[in-house]
Amino acid sequence: MRFKRKVFLEKGRLDIAPLIDVVFLLLIFFMLTSSFIFQPGIRVNLPKAVTSEVLQKELLIVTVTDDNEIFINERPVSGDELVSRITVAARDAQPLLIKADKKAEMGKVIEIWDICRQVDVKQINIATAQ
Repeated sequence: MRFKRKVFLEKGRLDIAPLIDVVFLLLIFFMLTSSFIFQPGIRVNLPKAVTSEVLQKELLIVTVTDDNEIFINERPVSGDELVSRITVAARDAQPLLIKADKKAEMGKVIEIWDICRQVDVKQINIATAQ
């Protein structure tokens, strides 16, 4: 005896509520685990150069902002303190990096460069954007 099976095909419906929950949880997970890197420090708009190199050494960083303030390793300095810190760097044979804003006066950069030459700093670098 043969039994007939009755097969009913129902049109499937996809419940999207769990899908929305999963996507929302993934969104929250990636927002919380991503790290937003904000580099603290002095904002300087560097000039661009084609032939720049990346330096990996421990440097003394002299920063000149657009309103001609001078910082050494992100700390504001006066003229006398600038000379003494550059003299110590020259004695320790530490390379110097000058980070000058595009809008900084060229006279300030030349003044720092002259101080470096007077105290015999062996390596002077100027920071640029690639």
